[in-house]
Amino acid sequence: MLDTTRGIVLRSVRYGETSLISTIFTELHGVQSYMVQGVRSSKAKGQKAGLLQVATLLDMVVYHNPQKNLQRIREFRPAHIYSSVQEEIAKNSIALFSAELLLKLLPEHAIMPELFEFAFDYFVQLDTTPVNEVANFPLWFIIQCSRILGYPVHGCYSVATPYLNLKEGAFTSQAPTNASQLYEADAKAMSALLEVNAYTEIKNVSMNAAMRYRLLDWYIEFLQEHTQHLGNIKSLAVLQAILH
Repeated sequence: MLDTTRGIVLRSVRYGETSLISTIFTELHGVQSYMVQGVRSSKAKGQKAGLLQVATLLDMVVYHNPQKNLQRIREFRPAHIYSSVQEEIAKNSIALFSAELLLKLLPEHAIMPELFEFAFDYFVQLDTTPVNEVANFPLWFIIQCSRILGYPVHGCYSVATPYLNLKEGAFTSQAPTNASQLYEADAKAMSALLEVNAYTEIKNVSMNAAMRYRLLDWYIEFLQEHTQHLGNIKSLAVLQAILH
């Protein structure tokens, strides 16, 4: 069956001398793996390997056979041409982290239109937002992905509920035991970010780098606890080294 769909490239690995196998989060078919033959050849025109870099947004025409694990692409082109994501180190690090998070979180072949629409728009917004306003984007992204997938953090910070409880996924009145140390200011910042609904508001949540890293670590541990298949996020270390 021949389908037209949008896609977000999550991973590409070399195959043979001239081909790639790309893992792509598609709007119509969820996460699929595609054999893209000849794309690394010097004779390839237009559809070069650069268009299959991680986090690239694509318009695609694909052959889809639900009985196969490896699909084929007939043609593809950029759905959005990045103006800054590939040039700005901070933005590129955020994009790689966000794509890896999707790769680790999403089950193969599961169709998730709400998450796809959010993620596609997120990468466009990351590209168009000034670089000095994107430091909170990774944390907001993981919050929204978690919510859409059914793992929200419940409640909000208050005098009565000042603690973030990882196992309960909620703000609680009692300090959690055997959990990563979070401070009151961390809980307040997380609560504020949970209330953000627009990209223009993300920058208004005040955090320093240390606070941001603690909350990212907390949220990843939260998802590891509740999804049981997230694993380690390799790009997190790079993100933390670059993003201040």
